Amino acid sequence: MQSQTESEQAYLISQRFRGFLPVVVDVETGGLIPKTDALLDIASVLLRLDDDGWLRLGETHRFHVLPFPNANIEPAALEVNRIDPNHPLRPAIPERDALQRVFREVRQELHNTGCTRAILVGHNAHFDLSFLNEAITRAGIKRNPFHPFSVFDTATLGGVAFGQTVLARAADAAGIDWDADAAHSAAYDAEQTAKLFCKIVNRFRPTFESALNTPSHDKDKE
Repeated sequence: MQSQTESEQAYLISQRFRGFLPVVVDVETGGLIPKTDALLDIASVLLRLDDDGWLRLGETHRFHVLPFPNANIEPAALEVNRIDPNHPLRPAIPERDALQRVFREVRQELHNTGCTRAILVGHNAHFDLSFLNEAITRAGIKRNPFHPFSVFDTATLGGVAFGQTVLARAADAAGIDWDADAAHSAAYDAEQTAKLFCKIVNRFRPTFESALNTPSHDKDKE
């Protein structure tokens, strides 16, 4: 429960991103090709503006995913993400179930915030979005809360803000601790990406607020 009413806040998250709700998503996969390679692990991190107008991390939701039938899994990919798809203790669930659980939380957040649609935040975000969109197609999910092609990419934003495009290096430049042994877990990478995105958004807060208080010049451009 928020301690301040909407009218007492500087602005709402629905105003901060033009009605979009940023949701960080990271996927770990069996390769690089969305149509053929398995989705093995997915995590999402909700983001919220606190009562003082700073962007903060909310809840993380993470699910191990069963490879879809006849999915390709490259050994080189497993060396990177250290996932054993056949481990008897891996609590994996079908793609459709994993997506529905992620989407349920996103839809609830959309309802709570008054945002119109979620927008995926990721590091090299189109990689994550492409696997997400292919999984949605395979699962036959009709109500996708995410924008189908727009993203916030922290590789680009990290380059702009800190001169670094690699996630570990951008995190280090932003003063975010990095554990190389934990990296390439969907939950860890999503949370680190979320921290980086929040750092960048908060760093540019004065620029946003200046634009918010500047009369629009759109009519002059028409």
